[in-house]
Amino acid sequence: MTYRTHFCGMLRREHISEEVKLAGWIHRKRDHGGLIFVDLRDHTGICQLVFEPDYAEIFHQIEHLRVESVITVQGKVVPRAEDTINEHLPTGEIELRVSALTVENAAAPMPFPIADEVPTSEDLRLKYRFLDLRHKHLHENILYRSKMIFEIRKYLVGLGFNEIQTPILTCSSPEGARDYLVPSRLHPGKFYALPQAPQQFKQLLMVAGFDKYFQIAPCFRDEDARADRSPGEFYQLDMEMSFITQDELFEVLEGLFDHLTKTLSHKRIMQLPFPRIKYLDAMNRYGSDKPDLRNPLVIEDVTDIFVGSSFKVFAQNTSKGKCIKALVLKGKANEPRLFYDKAEDYAKTELGLPGLAYIRYRENEVQSPIYKFLSETEKARLVERLQLETGDVVFFAAGAWEKTCKAMGAIRNYFGKNYPLDKDLLAYCWIVDFPMFEYNEEQKKIDFSHNPFSMPQGGLEALLTKDPLEVIAYQYDIVCNGIELSSGAIRNHKPEIMYKAFEIAGYTKEEVDEKFGHMIRAFEHGAPPHGGIAPGIDRIVMLYRDEHNIREVIAFPMNQKAQDLMTGAPSPVSEKQLRELHIKLDLPKNDAE
Repeated sequence: MTYRTHFCGMLRREHISEEVKLAGWIHRKRDHGGLIFVDLRDHTGICQLVFEPDYAEIFHQIEHLRVESVITVQGKVVPRAEDTINEHLPTGEIELRVSALTVENAAAPMPFPIADEVPTSEDLRLKYRFLDLRHKHLHENILYRSKMIFEIRKYLVGLGFNEIQTPILTCSSPEGARDYLVPSRLHPGKFYALPQAPQQFKQLLMVAGFDKYFQIAPCFRDEDARADRSPGEFYQLDMEMSFITQDELFEVLEGLFDHLTKTLSHKRIMQLPFPRIKYLDAMNRYGSDKPDLRNPLVIEDVTDIFVGSSFKVFAQNTSKGKCIKALVLKGKANEPRLFYDKAEDYAKTELGLPGLAYIRYRENEVQSPIYKFLSETEKARLVERLQLETGDVVFFAAGAWEKTCKAMGAIRNYFGKNYPLDKDLLAYCWIVDFPMFEYNEEQKKIDFSHNPFSMPQGGLEALLTKDPLEVIAYQYDIVCNGIELSSGAIRNHKPEIMYKAFEIAGYTKEEVDEKFGHMIRAFEHGAPPHGGIAPGIDRIVMLYRDEHNIREVIAFPMNQKAQDLMTGAPSPVSEKQLRELHIKLDLPKNDAE
């Protein structure tokens, strides 16, 4: 017995007169004057079936079956009448005249339609995810993800990479997000942690001599959900290479993304090799370390123009070592007053700015709340520096460097909506030269800004002789269309540099040995220079499928409260299980009731 001889989406004119068997789901059903037409669906597509009253038994069966019931059918492929050909379906020139029917599973009433994608609450969709996944668009997303992972594997294996699995049960680490902890039954009071990333293991694989490693790695972080971040778990393309420079690593990734784009997408990459943008330049020019380069707007620094200015607001900022940033909108000076009011309201309510100063260069006048306070020299230097013309408008923000850059970056994105961004353009770039350390305002101490295992530029000498906040690391991000796909680094493979870096961040040698003793031991036994990166699979699929919600590219995601509404996870466990693990619950009062 075979359930099918063909898939639903495969039948064409050349199959006419053949006797075939199909299997699938009833997608739609229509009664047309004594004939019943059924659209039968499987993972390849849809084929139209025709049930005739001459076959009374199966006609009666199909009459009473609900949509989404699973059936197998047998019949003859026949041509459709000319006026019923469906040019939108690959199988639209034929239909199957059914002579035999088996009901494999009769469906209960659906909680929401499958054939028509009508607005449905996300919680209901997640509760019935096995039905939601039948929706055409979502189904295609998951199949696309599968194809992408296959192409990634094929490409990297072709470059000599080895796919190696690393442990899921490991030890808790102090850096990064909160860990998911797993109690040990055999070692009471001790816990495993689910890996936030295979960071240490992949570096140890380099020490072990595997040269090029990758895996499609599950990662676990106890973080809150966002539109582009799933709570609990996610998958990343984890990669590490030995004897690799930063530029050589970039070439590997650029080749991979070029391959994925050409193989799986109609999109096009804006520039190859990807632009390299220093972190400070990205903040100064785009107000963000993940800029969308499709947006043509660029922030300019005009601090030097207003040193000693007669406009007190600017003068006070420059005298305190703060900055003044400008953003030019070409040809927008004649926008209505509401345009400026909305922008200022956004700056105040969303960004916490006291206001948003501007100058409008109109045909016969200059309009501005600040223009009269500026000297003629300042006015002339502005026009020259920003290449201002009639019809332009320039906006200003002043204050501490980081806050002002980020505010102007948000304003750049706000105004960027006025420009059509090509959704088929992939504006990849590398953000490089991140600071190794940052000042933690909450803890009032110097801390790592990114990965603590990164190599400082200049090595040990830089750590010994420079202000820690001026030390630059071999750290980099890959960004596309304003989305950070991954961070990476050339690693610190020398114990003396690692001890010094952690010392600057406030760790004692004993603390480093306790947490990372296995790494130190490995690096004392012949560790090669190495580096890596780990782009998020979910985010890459989102980018290529033009999705804005990460749950649309994951087969079985949690909701924003980190709950699986389909299985009921997280769920209580029995007292017996808790006793075996030597655990007693101490719940907050509201949770215990």
